[in-house]
Amino acid sequence: MRALTIADGLHYHTDMPDSSLSYGQAMLKMRVAGICNTDLELVKGYMGFTGIPGHEFVADVIDGPNSLLGKRVVGEINVADGSCEFCQRGVPSQCSNRTTVGIDRHPGAFADYLALSTNNLYTVPDGVSDDAAVFVEPLAAALQVTEAIHLSPRDRVVVIGVGKLGMLVAQVLKLTGADVAGLIRREKQARLLDAWGIAHGERTDFATNSVDVVVDCTGNADGFSVSLDLVKPRGTVVLKSTYTGIPQADLTRVAIDEIRVIGSRCGPFDAALRLLQADLIDTQSLIDTRYAFDDALTAFEQAAMPGALKVLLDF
Repeated sequence: MRALTIADGLHYHTDMPDSSLSYGQAMLKMRVAGICNTDLELVKGYMGFTGIPGHEFVADVIDGPNSLLGKRVVGEINVADGSCEFCQRGVPSQCSNRTTVGIDRHPGAFADYLALSTNNLYTVPDGVSDDAAVFVEPLAAALQVTEAIHLSPRDRVVVIGVGKLGMLVAQVLKLTGADVAGLIRREKQARLLDAWGIAHGERTDFATNSVDVVVDCTGNADGFSVSLDLVKPRGTVVLKSTYTGIPQADLTRVAIDEIRVIGSRCGPFDAALRLLQADLIDTQSLIDTRYAFDDALTAFEQAAMPGALKVLLDF
């Protein structure tokens, strides 16, 4: 099968061995996959990952339980053991023994075929296109912000790092009725936010200590420092970033101003599919370009360009 692998860089293969099924899995044939910032960081050495990356995808089930055969599916990325303390508490995303599709000790979606646990699969409704469904994983992550904190309609919320994930977070938080704004660095970001009726500004447009909630989607270490500058005493910083560097920040302020810092990771796929089915989230505007999978190396170069939004791979 065709596949991308990471091992001292990114490589494209046409003769990788086909995936094989284990108990409890279904065989997936890829339709569309999306390149995200985590994939770009894995190429640079993040997590020490080697193997097939990719975790945002839409696929057809071609082998497995009869109830899934022929279904179009998306897949949760955390492969849990079902028996640890967190699994027993209904939090499989924090399974003590989990592997993570395309990120940590589990093959990913940048290949023609992927064997994945049936517990991880969600059927895509007929009314949701492949191009929308490929956003389910990051949209679910955006929804997790609303699981992590209670947002009041009176809250002033600023999303920093309004890129691929941040744009989804901003749209989700707007649905809560809160006063949401995006901190922008590029004109393209301003145009998208304007189209959705979401306020925006540059760093100098936001006063220090003026925001109830800051959601950091920057993916860089400076994001945490900017978040602490913006948030009010007793405010909340939600970290949606997995930093490649170590943040340098005034943690004394966290204690003195009693700032809550909350990590937020993966979220509910079923809710993300409902939002897409109801056409409440604009994903089409977030697609920069698409490539045939045979041109995946070029696609990665495009995805790594400053300001790039979603780059899709068609199988």
